[in-house]
Parts: sequence; structure tokens; C-alpha cells
Amino acid sequence: RGRILWQGAALVIEGCLILIFAHMSKLWAAILLLTVFSILVQAAEGSTYGIVPYVNPGAPGAVSGIVGAGGPTGAVSFGLGFRQLAKTQHAYILMGSVVILSGFISVLININGHRGICCGKDEELPRITIPNTGDVEKDVENKA
Repeated sequence: RGRILWQGAALVIEGCLILIFAHMSKLWAAILLLTVFSILVQAAEGSTYGIVPYVNPGAPGAVSGIVGAGGPTGAVSFGLGFRQLAKTQHAYILMGSVVILSGFISVLININGHRGICCGKDEELPRITIPNTGDVEKDVENKA
């Protein structure tokens, strides 16, 4: 749950920073904001790959591949936004809005066996019992 909450928070903050960047007028402030934004981008990416092993434990490579394909897809989509929209500022507003929406939607992630943010319940982990034999204690006594 913590990974999903962190991912949602990082995405929402990241989207807000994009919206603020769209309205920047001073270069030094824009550079400072982009630096903080970049750190949050890396945090959100890391949290995504922190969730990947739980999505399908039998095929984490396939899930990683699908998640990895999202980066170029988003880049092309937003690149078209910058090309087609009248003002660059509108493209940044579109991008920030989509990122914020993604952050809010991420709380709906539900992983089998684990309670989600909004619903579900944790399954109890299987317990392993180790038989207690006196052989180990005898070996320790003989060595002493």
C-alpha cells in the first residue's frame, strides 16, 4: 500500500509542478522548478518498478516490458500535443493534467493478495513450520 500511495503522491506533485512550469516567466525559477520536477519524475518511475513484481509474480519481465513501453508512448503522445496545440503552454497544461489524473487513478491499483487503497483485504501469508528435533542441541553440547 505504501508504494502505491507514494506513487500517487509523486505523480500528483509532479503534475502540479508541470502546471506551475507552464506559467513560469523567469528563467532561474523555471530551472529550479525543473530540477525538483526531475527528482519527482525519477521517484515516480522508481515507485512504478517497485510495484511491478507484485502485478504478476510469474512473469515480472513481461510486466516490466509493458510498463517500459509506456514511456515512449507518452513521449510521442505529448510530442504530438506540443506540435498540434496552438500554444506550448497548452501542451504543458495538458501534460500536467494527465499526470495528475494518473496519480489519482493509481490509488485504484489492486494487487492480488494485498489490500488496495480503496478496497480489498490482505490474504494471510502461508506459514512454514520447522520441526523441533533435539539433534541440533545434542550437536552443540558435544562441541562444547
